Amino acid sequence: MAELRSTEGEAPFGAYRTWYRVTGDLGGPKKPLVVLHGGPGATHNYVDSIKGIARQGRAVVHYDQLGAGKSTHLREKGADFWTVALFLDELGNLLKHLGIQDGYHLLGQSWGGMLGAEHAVTRPAGLKSLVISDSPASMELWVQEANKLRKALPPEVQATLLKHEAAGTTTSEEYLTAMRVFYDRHVCRVVPWPLEVQRTFAAIEEDPTVYFTMNGPSEFHVIGSLKQWSIVDRLDRIAVPTMLISGRYDEATPATVQPYADRIKDVRWQIFEYSSHMPHVEETELYLKSVGAFLDQHD
Repeated sequence: MAELRSTEGEAPFGAYRTWYRVTGDLGGPKKPLVVLHGGPGATHNYVDSIKGIARQGRAVVHYDQLGAGKSTHLREKGADFWTVALFLDELGNLLKHLGIQDGYHLLGQSWGGMLGAEHAVTRPAGLKSLVISDSPASMELWVQEANKLRKALPPEVQATLLKHEAAGTTTSEEYLTAMRVFYDRHVCRVVPWPLEVQRTFAAIEEDPTVYFTMNGPSEFHVIGSLKQWSIVDRLDRIAVPTMLISGRYDEATPATVQPYADRIKDVRWQIFEYSSHMPHVEETELYLKSVGAFLDQHD
């Protein structure tokens, strides 16, 4: 299969810079898709496969959010800097830099879906549709469900996790090994993890500033600034067609996604039966086909 044409660039964002890549032609007949990666503080690498939608004649924009990947890193900044508002401003800035603010689709994965929902509730005129992929509607729900999933882990794994969380030694090798048992069940079930997934986790390890500040040391031990986040009571403001995606074994369980389904007016929900938190990696072909068909309906 022929390689997709792509171009890279940087968008000035105040004193900082946002790295981006466009796959396909922004001037094509279909509205572009902008991909919001998770974390917070992950990179575009693990959602790289979504660029395959460009084969359907639609440009796909990936970018690394501030503090991650190829964008400006700011290790010295604290929780007062790393806010939802900052990342909303960055997204708006990128849309204007690319000249697509008058017509675009958004796909957010995990934290990216939370950010996409935050963007959508402001009812931007150019937003055509929204895909919320593997995202909770509140962090309280997320933690409740994570605790249920943890209880299904082997007892010795549970004990190791609790020991290190209580001691504050969550960077220890023993904790990371126990954490991986959860991740292999509920984050990515492809073994070994694909290189693009490995690259993102390596990037978080190299600079965990944003992830540790906003989330915490792991997917299920949320002690960061997002721990009280919720968009449940604002979801009725989303006025664009919305597609919900989750995996059958997803850490974003049905209970964490349900408020989106209940409160967004024009919504449909697809569960990927052989996936956990990364159906774009675990069932790539079906994912691209399903998302592409949804986008085609709402240009």
